[in-house]
Amino acid sequence: MPLISEIDFGTPASRSEKMVTLTIDGNEITVPEGTSIMRASMEAGIEVPKLCASDMMDSFGSCRLCLVEIEGRAGMPASCTTPVAPGIKVSTQTPRLKDVRRGVMELYISDHPLDCLTCAANGDCELQDMAGAVGLRDVRYGYDGENHVKARNDGAINIKWSPKDESNPYFTFDPAKCIVCSRCVRACEEVQGTFALTIEGRGFDSRVSAGMHENFLESECVSCGACVQACPTATLTEKSVIEIGQPEHSVVTTCAYCGVGCSFKAEMRGEELVRMVPWKDGQANRGHSCVKGRFAYGYSTHKERILNPMIREKITDPWREVSWEEALAHTAAEFRRIQYQHGRDSVGGITSSRCTNEETYLVQKLVRAGLGNNNVDTCARVCHSPTGYGLGATFGTSAGTQNFDSVEHTDVVIIIGANPTDGHPVFASRLKKRLRQGAKLIVIDPRRIDMVSSPHVKASHHLPLRPGTNVAVITSLAHVIVTEGLYDEKFIRERCDWSEFEDWAAFVAEPHHSPEEVEKLSGVPAEEIRGAARLFATGGNGSIYYGLGVTEHSQGSTTVMAIANLAMATGNIGRPGVGVNPLRGQNNVQGSCDMGSFPHELPGYRHVSDDATRDIFEKLWGVTISNEPGLRIPNMLDAAVDGSFKGIYIQGEDILQSDPDTKHVSAGLAAMECVVVQDLFLNETANYAHVFLPGSTFLEKDGTFTNAERRINRVRKVMTPRNGYADWEVTQKLAQAMGLNWNYSHPSQIMDEIAATTPSFAMVSYDYLEKMGSVQWPCNEKAPLGSPIMHVNGFVRGKGKFIRTEYVATDEKTGPRFPLLLTTGRILSQYNVGAQTRRTDNVVWHEEDRLEIHPNDAEMRGVRDGDWVKLMSRSGDTTLRALITERVAPGVVYTTFHHPTTQANVITTDFSDWATNCPEYKVTAVQVSPSNGPSQWQVDYDEQARQSRRIAGKMEAAE
Repeated sequence: MPLISEIDFGTPASRSEKMVTLTIDGNEITVPEGTSIMRASMEAGIEVPKLCASDMMDSFGSCRLCLVEIEGRAGMPASCTTPVAPGIKVSTQTPRLKDVRRGVMELYISDHPLDCLTCAANGDCELQDMAGAVGLRDVRYGYDGENHVKARNDGAINIKWSPKDESNPYFTFDPAKCIVCSRCVRACEEVQGTFALTIEGRGFDSRVSAGMHENFLESECVSCGACVQACPTATLTEKSVIEIGQPEHSVVTTCAYCGVGCSFKAEMRGEELVRMVPWKDGQANRGHSCVKGRFAYGYSTHKERILNPMIREKITDPWREVSWEEALAHTAAEFRRIQYQHGRDSVGGITSSRCTNEETYLVQKLVRAGLGNNNVDTCARVCHSPTGYGLGATFGTSAGTQNFDSVEHTDVVIIIGANPTDGHPVFASRLKKRLRQGAKLIVIDPRRIDMVSSPHVKASHHLPLRPGTNVAVITSLAHVIVTEGLYDEKFIRERCDWSEFEDWAAFVAEPHHSPEEVEKLSGVPAEEIRGAARLFATGGNGSIYYGLGVTEHSQGSTTVMAIANLAMATGNIGRPGVGVNPLRGQNNVQGSCDMGSFPHELPGYRHVSDDATRDIFEKLWGVTISNEPGLRIPNMLDAAVDGSFKGIYIQGEDILQSDPDTKHVSAGLAAMECVVVQDLFLNETANYAHVFLPGSTFLEKDGTFTNAERRINRVRKVMTPRNGYADWEVTQKLAQAMGLNWNYSHPSQIMDEIAATTPSFAMVSYDYLEKMGSVQWPCNEKAPLGSPIMHVNGFVRGKGKFIRTEYVATDEKTGPRFPLLLTTGRILSQYNVGAQTRRTDNVVWHEEDRLEIHPNDAEMRGVRDGDWVKLMSRSGDTTLRALITERVAPGVVYTTFHHPTTQANVITTDFSDWATNCPEYKVTAVQVSPSNGPSQWQVDYDEQARQSRRIAGKMEAAE
């Protein structure tokens, strides 16, 4: 497959519906009003030379290469900044234009190193291309091999200045090759919204700077790669290109990090990945990227990756490498033995939100058809299961209502319990662009996240609520809207049950829900609540985006319902620019839920007790499916400790590090007789495994992911699996070893089965996805093009349902022993439990988890910045270093959970959401005190982990 070429039209497309006809080089062309002459030319196949222009950014008009002549007008205007007009006649190629362009290019080249043969951009350099396009053959200005940025004479002293900046682990900055086109600066501003780069100096001394004389690593640069992608020369170049060379073919695939689901071109040399380039036609990211998706793919070839199956009798034994046949036969025999001895329900499985839809579907099928029970669960249990419950109850479907493009039409945004710049940076970039255009922002979060205040973005209201009081604050917003008559009566009467609304309205209007009363619980000033409510209700299109700070609470499902109530009351459902939008954490957490990974649901969110649904699968699979819901992950662990649950198949999930109350998880795993882990690395859960099956990366498989906007995107294989098999093949081989007659030859056949059994996927096939690019479910006869916006003419459940949301304080209370509240989250450079990103150069930005603590709380405890501190709760304790900051409020501390040496979940409790058992990660009462270093538990755990990762043969070789 050749390199996929994307046309750069020079300027963004116009959205005008009015059309304009003009003539360019004798060709009559009709385009939307507001289109630049450059874009009109490019769309007609007439290429205009350019260097400073890119369709990812607004027109700039600085390079002077794109000049054109317009009949009847004087001068030569820049085609990128000149809009089309009715009837004008444009010439893009005349003798006069040729002379001017050649002269302009001659000036550029006179101040540029001519090391093209050894330059990393040779063959992929726009400056080189444009020199050829304008016919430049020589330079008259005495080029001497050094340009003004690389060297200058100051009297008798030759001062070398602006050296090459190699500080960033992923790209270099060579100012000697910079033509000061400003594309990198504009990409940083307009595409990413970071504003880290600038042009310093004037005239001949102008140059790009990453800040106040900082290098790229020390600057505010977030390493999204937008500047590198925008650079037309070798000034900003990926180090991988320098080391490997230019790619020779590319494949479009989908990023396997967060739930945004960005499309990338994997650009290859043979089977070696050169770089990941964001695909402009990707409908989730529109050409945007972040540091993880753009650069952090090195884990796929990391030396610690396990490539051979391994087994051991006891978890204290070293691992023994075996063949695939032996590993799978052993696993099948162990599961059959356990079921024979302990009963059919003594085993189960956990699907992965990092694997494809097809792989997840097979795991739940294996549990139901092979093990004969419904003991299957997924990581959504510990993140977004309340989303499924809350939105299902109120709207009738367990997913977000909008596509990401919808943010371009919003007027007021509420962000609650989410940190988009760190957790979903590509969406954050698109949101920040809309905010710079004038949309208003309300942030509800205990921390002062970046979205509260960053360059050119400032929240109208920040509600720094006390952790655990989400329901009270959201209900108080509704109190203001109802008591001040700001609700949308027309929408409610048409789309919802009016009597249910009246009951809910009477409930939220009760005095104890007033902002003044809620201030006493939440710490949020009453006037901030009132101001935010009025803004959301009256500010135009209102959208709500939320994350794990909503769901990971004892009232997670209640908060989701309260958010849905708020959207319905203000009429903000069913059109672009509005809606309720969960920001999913992992790449396929939406898909893993869609595929029937919950113990009570078959694919498509249909309950296992429904006879008609079971009949569909029973006839196809040739088995009888239990009508009783199986065990959730916490129930499996409880049953293991009790002695009735003995075996588990865990695909691509590290429950020991990611699930709450680590000691309880380890006790449950240690009590089992056969723990099977299928993953890339010997993760923390594998410390307790008896069988290890090597996993494959997203680069090594075909399939689909479903992102947070319900978009089904193709994942395409770009290299041979280093372990021998894609994950779906491993599950199939295990099923065959257990006696099941599975014979899929390609994941497309699995998708065909999904489509045949799941109404919301009815029209989805690989051929259809190739044709459409991607689709958003439901995609069926009623919606053959998919459903970008849900609930357009009515709710899926019929009438939208208002539900009372009474605030019930968590059982986790602060007191004299534990006076602080701990909440947890993520950081930009790391992903989830860090198994992938910790094995890339992203560790440069986050070597360890730190405890954020307010200066007042730190001073009271004698803690200085960087000190080791002991973090203790009723569940356990750990140690980590302190980071003193005012981003957290007094009384609140915060940490990430990316490093297993920290084991933050030793601290978290076993309290959980009342409806779904989603753990209450976000509210833990703790105490912080000075410490001398790692705790004894951490020392013991590190030694146990080291012993558990011994591999026979390799262990002796190391000795």
